[in-house]
Amino acid sequence: MKGYDPKKIERKWQTEWEKRGVFKAKEKAKSSKRYVLEMFPYPSGKIHMGHVRNYTIGDAIARFLRMKGYEVLHPMGWDAFGLPAENAAIKQGIHPARWTYRNIEQMREQLRALGFSYDWDRELATCDEEYYRWNQWIFLQMLRRGVAYRRSALVNWCPHDETVLANEQVIEGKCWRCGTQVVQREIPSWFLRITDYAQRLLDDLEKLKGKWPERVVAQQRNWIGRSQGALLKFLVGETPVEVFTTRPDTVFGATFVVLAPEHPLTLRLAEEGGKEEEVKEFLEKVKRLSTRERSTLRDKEGVFLGVYAVNPATGREIPVWTANYVLYEYGTGAIMCVPAHDQRDWEFAKKYDLPVIPVVKPYQGAWDFERGAYEGRGRLVNSGDFNGMDSEEAKEKITLWLKDKGLGEPKTTYRLKDWNVSRQRYWGTPIPVVYCDRCGVVPVPEESLPVKLPLGVEFSGRGNPLGSSEEFVNTTCPKCGAPAKRETDTMDTFFDSSWYFLRYCDPKNEQEAFSKESAHYWMPVDIYVGGIEHAVLHLLYSRFFQKFFKDIGLVEEDEPFEKLITQGMVLKKWVSVGRLLEALGLTEESGVEELKSKLSELA
Repeated sequence: MKGYDPKKIERKWQTEWEKRGVFKAKEKAKSSKRYVLEMFPYPSGKIHMGHVRNYTIGDAIARFLRMKGYEVLHPMGWDAFGLPAENAAIKQGIHPARWTYRNIEQMREQLRALGFSYDWDRELATCDEEYYRWNQWIFLQMLRRGVAYRRSALVNWCPHDETVLANEQVIEGKCWRCGTQVVQREIPSWFLRITDYAQRLLDDLEKLKGKWPERVVAQQRNWIGRSQGALLKFLVGETPVEVFTTRPDTVFGATFVVLAPEHPLTLRLAEEGGKEEEVKEFLEKVKRLSTRERSTLRDKEGVFLGVYAVNPATGREIPVWTANYVLYEYGTGAIMCVPAHDQRDWEFAKKYDLPVIPVVKPYQGAWDFERGAYEGRGRLVNSGDFNGMDSEEAKEKITLWLKDKGLGEPKTTYRLKDWNVSRQRYWGTPIPVVYCDRCGVVPVPEESLPVKLPLGVEFSGRGNPLGSSEEFVNTTCPKCGAPAKRETDTMDTFFDSSWYFLRYCDPKNEQEAFSKESAHYWMPVDIYVGGIEHAVLHLLYSRFFQKFFKDIGLVEEDEPFEKLITQGMVLKKWVSVGRLLEALGLTEESGVEELKSKLSELA
């Protein structure tokens, strides 16, 4: 042999592997299975080094486990819906489907050339009708059980492009594409009640300790954000303003109440207080800020609504304001403000000359409330019968006291909010409902799935392309047969990736999303490899879907991914084969020797 010709030699053996079906996964004894998966790529056109790094890690693990005698499922597919394809249609005048499938073909060839040991018979693309049909079926199961529902929601809206923007697409308050000032707009949207699963998602993180990177577990725990506190009522005349607080021990120091600009009571109370025009002008200003900008504001601004609420603890009247730093989507959209013990409230109070009343005294030393808020633990002062009580102990005591008065109750809340899955775009899964003047919202019958994306649409960059297709929009009501309109929103692409790992178990099934038997055999995914940037989106949503599937009897496992390896974690260990084996739960000595032995046999 004169020299090594990689193109010739590698292609020869890759062809031989495929001919022999070396990497095809078969269902044998459950104890012999291993499911190794890397997060599937978006078909952007070319494989980059981030892909190669991720897939090399997974491939090394899959090959090693095969050498140890396991039957290994190691599939590959494409997370193929999304905005980049639609942007390409606008910019290049090419249909998103053509752009996407062309990219898939190119990237598939690149992955094959790299020699990764995938079972290509299980390949899937989320933009295939046979895949997104089951997205729609899953949505209907959620709708039937009340997990999917429709309500109005505030979104970032570009008036020029007439489309919703993600927070990441708002740059300094303007549309990333056209530069138009973005506004907040309320539109009807479809949501999933992930909050119904918040406690289970939180509790089951305990099962992942030692199996997932602690950083990811911590990020999910913080994102779910369980808070113990109290729901308190501040009465404005006969109208109760409900606030959630984790500091009921400080209620005696509440000197004003602030409503989010979007709170349904804001304009109503402003009208009562004779401040309607001033507040409307302020609301228009706030609408030009994205949610992200409002959550990081340094300059806190507000307007007095002209009305007063009664502090439930003191019985004193305190002013009601609206302010740009309070978001409707958090808590109840209204907060009691205790400037002596919350720095944001302190800054607002100083700006607008509102009272600062200390009610918690530090255990050690004195505190200068002219310089800032004291947010620590201490003994209560200026708190009536609760003076001298430890602030932590006072939380429960004051809550129960207010409960007896009918003005409060213990409450557990979560930072996690229901998932808005509506996208006003073309290249995604059509949401399978129609709107009938007689029957209201009507689900598309399962036997009529999939609701297909139409080909004849206009990609102008303005509005939702699906709305331009009369063929798609105009239909008949499945219930009464009268003329009806289809939903033109498509699903968030994270819906597609929240269950793809289950479809790999049974990818050719035309009768169901996946069979219970195949899912039970292959699941959970034993080793999942991917980026830590997906810690609180893809990974959380996948855990939510898994629990929903368990509730309806489709799977038996509580969690979809047994062990998680993030590239960052593996990069630190990549210099040593022994370290990689350690990440797999093997001892370095025996693991290396077994690997050497297998490699010798193959040689």
